[in-house]
Amino acid sequence: MNQAERIFRIHRELKSGKRVTFQRLREALEVLSATLKRDIAYMRDFMDAPILNERDGSGYWYDPAALEFELPGLWFNDSELYALLASEQLLEAVQPGLLTPYIGPLRGRIRKLLEQSGHSADIVTSRVRLQAAARRPVDAEHFGAVAGAVLNGRIIDIEYHGREKGHTTRRRVHPQRLLHYRDNWYLIAWCEQAQDLRTFSLDRIRPLTTHAEAARTLPDSDIDRLVGATFGIFSGTATAWAVLRFSPHAARWVADEHWHPEQIGQWNNGYYELQVPYSDPRELLMDILKYGPDVEVLAPESLRETVAGRLREAVARYS
Repeated sequence: MNQAERIFRIHRELKSGKRVTFQRLREALEVLSATLKRDIAYMRDFMDAPILNERDGSGYWYDPAALEFELPGLWFNDSELYALLASEQLLEAVQPGLLTPYIGPLRGRIRKLLEQSGHSADIVTSRVRLQAAARRPVDAEHFGAVAGAVLNGRIIDIEYHGREKGHTTRRRVHPQRLLHYRDNWYLIAWCEQAQDLRTFSLDRIRPLTTHAEAARTLPDSDIDRLVGATFGIFSGTATAWAVLRFSPHAARWVADEHWHPEQIGQWNNGYYELQVPYSDPRELLMDILKYGPDVEVLAPESLRETVAGRLREAVARYS
């Protein structure tokens, strides 16, 4: 039984509200007296546990006059563990530059939190992994320049080589937010050329000049609508709803997946129908096509025809 397990047992015994003898605790934990005393001291000194005891140390209980005590982050649920691991691993992979002086101390604090699970941080991070997929590297100098403009609220001139059109444009942008999505970094910025908010992939940005002039600041609600209104990274106001019907086999997975905050899902004769809003179908197409024959687009007709066309092209490659 490691220290985390022992502390959990001690806490459970003391939560009963009754005085618990030292001997009972020692027998329940099957440890030496010295080990039990160290665990109790640890709970008092580092967790602020309101433990009272008899003068001779024969009995222990929680102070009834104190606020109800709970173990402070000793055991993590899935979202808490994910948040810590994601933070630790993001800091491990983050590009150097503006954040470099802060990363070391921050990683140290995160690792201490991970160690409260009763295991060393190295064991936790080596045995519980967040696997990145299709990550595109970003030039360290460029990341630092863009991050600095975002945090300092400064206008920047950039060169942007968009993959869709395949050519480079020069733009003056007002940075609003850095977004880490599906293992890649994006800049949300007001573009003077487009006179609107735009999303730029950081690996395609080359910062040219950072201006002393303060960037235009947009309300968070406007940015949230841009990045959250529709499916995927291709943002904007939703123009249509995709209605997808998954086979009983694929439904075992899809029914438990979160595609969009406003999605609608329902079962229909063993099939699972999922509805999601979208504006640009490109990313949605990729997620639909990966299910092959296990999904059918019911609506809109334009999306159904596009998917059918892509599938015919794929079959033609193998004919």
